Amino acid sequence: MSSDEPGAPSRRTEGRRRRARAFAVSFAAVVAALAVVGVAGAAASVAQGPRVTDVQVDPTAAVEASGSRLIVTTSQSLAEVDPAQVTVTPATPFAVDTSGRSVGIRFALPLWDETEFTVRIDGVQGFGGSPETTITESFRTPSLSVHLLQRGGGGEDDTIFLTDLSGDEAMPVFTHPHIEDFRATTSHLVISVRTDDDQAGLIVTDRGGVGARELPLPGDGYISNLQTADRGQLIGYTFSDADLGATGGQESVLYTASLQSEAAETPPTAVEIDGADPRVAEWRFVPDTDSLLLLSFDGSLLLTASGGEGATALGAAVSIDGIARGSSEAVVERVDEVTTIDLTDASEEPLVEPVPPLGGVSTVTPLPDGSTIRTAAVLEADGTPTGRTSVTLVAADGTASLLSEIAATDAVLQVCASPSARYVAILVAPDAVANPYDTYLLPLPERVETRILEIGDAADVVSLAGSSISWCQVPPL
Repeated sequence: MSSDEPGAPSRRTEGRRRRARAFAVSFAAVVAALAVVGVAGAAASVAQGPRVTDVQVDPTAAVEASGSRLIVTTSQSLAEVDPAQVTVTPATPFAVDTSGRSVGIRFALPLWDETEFTVRIDGVQGFGGSPETTITESFRTPSLSVHLLQRGGGGEDDTIFLTDLSGDEAMPVFTHPHIEDFRATTSHLVISVRTDDDQAGLIVTDRGGVGARELPLPGDGYISNLQTADRGQLIGYTFSDADLGATGGQESVLYTASLQSEAAETPPTAVEIDGADPRVAEWRFVPDTDSLLLLSFDGSLLLTASGGEGATALGAAVSIDGIARGSSEAVVERVDEVTTIDLTDASEEPLVEPVPPLGGVSTVTPLPDGSTIRTAAVLEADGTPTGRTSVTLVAADGTASLLSEIAATDAVLQVCASPSARYVAILVAPDAVANPYDTYLLPLPERVETRILEIGDAADVVSLAGSSISWCQVPPL
C-alpha cells in the first residue's frame, strides 16, 4: 500500500509517534533517576541522623518573662528527647518537649541579661532509629530595660520612664497629672490614676505608653494593691466605694480584669469565696498561674482560683511576704513565726534561720532557688539598734551574706528582685527626716532612689531616681 493511499500514515504522523515514544522513554528514565536519588537522599539522611533545619528563639522575651522557648526543627521526626540529654549553660531550670521533627526547650525562669546561652542536646535520634546526633545552639540575651515612676510635685505631671540599667537612656513614655501606681507586663503598662475630679481610673497602654484605653471599674471609689498575673493578661486590685460608711458598701473587695482589647468593655469580676470575709487585706497572684493567695481581714489565708472557686483554707496569718517567680512556695508570717508554704500541697516549714543571726527582720523577699533577701535592723554587739538597715541574702541553708547597709539617715521602703533574680532593687528615701511624704492615696516621700545591686557579688549597678520599678509585683509599703 502506498503512503499516498487512504488510511496509510503520513511521514509527519510517523515522526510524531517516534518522538512521543522517545519522550516517554526519557521521562520514565528521569523519574526513575529521581526516585533513585530520592531513595538515596532519604537513606543518606537516615544514615547521617537528624540535621537542624530551623531554630526559633526570642532573646528579648526570654529576659522579660518565664516560659520562653528555644525550638529546634530537624530533618527527621524525632525520638523523645529526655531532659537528661539537655545541658543549658549557664545553668537555668528548663523543661523539654518533643513533637514531630521539633524539640523545644522551655526556660522556667527569665534568663540573665547580656549573657551568651548555649543549649546542647546529646543523643538526638530519628523516630525510627538513626545514628545519634549532637545539636548545639547558642544565642545572646539583650540588656534589660525597666520602667520607673517619677512623681512631679510642684504642679508638674507624674511620669513613667523607660530606661536601661545605666540610667543614661531614660525616656518618658507616659505622663498624667496624678499617677498613684503602675504595673508592667511583657506587653502592657497598667496605670492607676486619679482624674481632675478625683475619680479613680485604670489606663492600659503598650509598654511604650502608646494606645491608651480605660478599663471599666466597679464604681466610684479607690483602687489599691494593683497587681498583674504572669499568664493570661490578667490584673487584679482591691476596690473600696467612695461613699463607704455606716450604711455599707464595698470595702477592700478583690477584683480581677482582663487586659485583652476585646474585653475592654467587660466589667471586672469580684473574687467571692463562700463563707469568707469579702474584705481582702493582702493578696498575690501565684506565679505562672492565675490563681490567688489572699489574706482576708479576719486573718484567714486562702488559696483560690481567680474567680473564687475551689478555695483552700491555709490557716491564720498576719501577712504575706511574697512568692518567688517560678516557684510555688509562699513566705507567710504566722502569729508566732514566719513559714514557707508549698502551695501545691499545703506543706509547711519554718523559714530557715540565718547564720550569723540578723537583727529584727522587717521584710523577706523570696527567690526561686529557695534563698531570701531580708531587711533587718543593724544592732550593736550589746543589741542596741544603730539605726542602720541591712539588706542580706540568706541562702536556702541559712548562710547569710550582706548585700548592702543603708545609712541611719535613710529609710528602706521596698525590696524587689528582678524577674531573673540576678539583681535586687532597693527603694530608699534619702534623708528621711527632712523628706516629707506627698498626699497621694499611696503616699511616697518627695525624693526617692532605686538602688540596684547584683545579687551574686553585691556589686552596685546603678542608682535611679524614681520608685515602683517594674520588677516589683506589689506596690511600695
